[in-house]
Amino acid sequence: MAFSQKRPASMDTFRFGTVDYTVFMGGTILSIAIGLYFGWIKKTKKTVEPETSSASDSPEITMPNFGSKKMNEYLMGSGNLKVFPVAMSLIASFISGVAILGTPAEIYNYGTQYFLIIVAISIQGLVVAYVYMPVFSALQVRSSYEYLGMRFHPIIRNIVSIMFVIEVLLYTPFVVYVPALALNQASGLDIHMIELVTIVVCVIYTLLGGLKAVVHTDIWQVAIMFVSVLVVAILATCNITDMGEFFESLAAGGRLIIGNTDPSPFVRNTVWSVLIGGSFYWTSIAAVHQTMVHRYMSLPNLRMVRFSIAYFVVGAVIFYTVLSFLGLLIYHMYKDCDPLSAGHIMNNDQLVPLFVVQSVGHIYGMPGLFIAGLFGAGLSSLSVAFNSTSLVILQDIVRGCFKMQPGERTSTIIVKSTIVIMGVVIFGSVILLEKVNGILSICMSLVSIATSSTFGMFTLGMLVPWANTVGTLVGGIASFSLTAWITFGTQIAAASGQLLTHKLPMSLEGCPGNVTAPEDVGVDEEQVFPLYRLSFQWINPIGVLTVVIVGSLVSLVTRPTDIKSLHSDLISPVIHRFLPKECFKQRNLHKNAGNDISTIT
Repeated sequence: MAFSQKRPASMDTFRFGTVDYTVFMGGTILSIAIGLYFGWIKKTKKTVEPETSSASDSPEITMPNFGSKKMNEYLMGSGNLKVFPVAMSLIASFISGVAILGTPAEIYNYGTQYFLIIVAISIQGLVVAYVYMPVFSALQVRSSYEYLGMRFHPIIRNIVSIMFVIEVLLYTPFVVYVPALALNQASGLDIHMIELVTIVVCVIYTLLGGLKAVVHTDIWQVAIMFVSVLVVAILATCNITDMGEFFESLAAGGRLIIGNTDPSPFVRNTVWSVLIGGSFYWTSIAAVHQTMVHRYMSLPNLRMVRFSIAYFVVGAVIFYTVLSFLGLLIYHMYKDCDPLSAGHIMNNDQLVPLFVVQSVGHIYGMPGLFIAGLFGAGLSSLSVAFNSTSLVILQDIVRGCFKMQPGERTSTIIVKSTIVIMGVVIFGSVILLEKVNGILSICMSLVSIATSSTFGMFTLGMLVPWANTVGTLVGGIASFSLTAWITFGTQIAAASGQLLTHKLPMSLEGCPGNVTAPEDVGVDEEQVFPLYRLSFQWINPIGVLTVVIVGSLVSLVTRPTDIKSLHSDLISPVIHRFLPKECFKQRNLHKNAGNDISTIT
């Protein structure tokens, strides 16, 4: 997705009104106030025992020790958060401003085949709940990367932890920039001031409230995000006088695609690419990414974690359904005059804001509500990044990598200093993002590449008992190198005009004035290297499977791990079905909470 700071010509006559500012500021201030109340002002008057379940698959998650109850409360909410707030927080992380702007544009340009992503989201929910989370729950980890230190040599944990920090610093400027750009184009306010205020506000309530502030703020922010998109969709639907003609126009425009079973891996969206690629991608985020595992582990037991995942899946499916329908509404409005081809917008990221302005902008407060929704998405993603990264810095880097054992005061300074420093770095990165052409695609590509490689390492460790450190390291390097080669090769080929976008046909017949369609440039894509022509949906599965296959083979030839020396808690329960428990080491796996050194005793 490319972004432009240039205000669309079609929005030149629109400016935020008093009601829009009131709605926007009211929603934003209220969400922050809620977070501060639950995370800072409201004090627990008595110790509440975590809920436990008699179910055999729902062991209680023991509260991890960060040196003091105060730090446990700040970083993990004392491990006693409730299912609903955590589920809403998971949705807030999953549905970013990128999804709100990108999903409708994907449906508008390429049709409804992408709507099958809701099936992929459902699949990943089951996989996360029953394949990966039982392992984290049994080991009682604070950071997901602690698992890698238990399963392999600590060097794997160190590398992946540092990769996570870099990944967050590459991605979060993007999270800030999207809502800031939208507000800038709607209101005319200085974009740097918007970015600065966004970061400062997020830093303040994350500093003061910790995880509880983040989770409870996310509830209100998710509500604003969902209501803003839903109300726009409902009002736009009410403007349609003939629903039969609506669906006929979609069919005539080739947008109603749901059963494209083309086996070609070069087609952007097919049943196979969306289901398989989408399942791999979303599982790689939801199963092992620290921003997600952090919230899972703040719940008392595995049963509650699974409930939160179930609510999260339902919420995400509903959200993506509304966003996909919004894409169809946008196509119906612009079926006779594509805004991008007509020069009304500079990039597809401006398509949804343009639609909001032109379809419901005359209703007082609606543009303000929509921008508040985008801001809610940005604030939630940013606050989660602050909180989870500060935990990784303390737990995986300071304690794990450098083997230091800071006390409560030093730990507090490290955690809160991390949040402040991240805020400064992100603001500087946002400014760089605006000035340097092409940096956005490079950053997002690196994040995607790192995500698939990391997920592959976890999958190798949990599903392949004989995997060893050498195999995991070689597999990770091979995966990172292969996916980087494919990703950047594709970008270079596209930038040089060797690849086409393959968007569905657009019309300019209804555009006012003399508007001519861009000339079609004949390109023979068969001359392009096949891997560069792959659908983006296949990149993540390729990265994950590369780690698993290469890592498994290398492990076999470099002293594979003896299963009898491996504790059963380190392997996913799905593998236990094939290997009896007697095959594993029978002594208990203990975690030394004070020294953060995991040993099998």
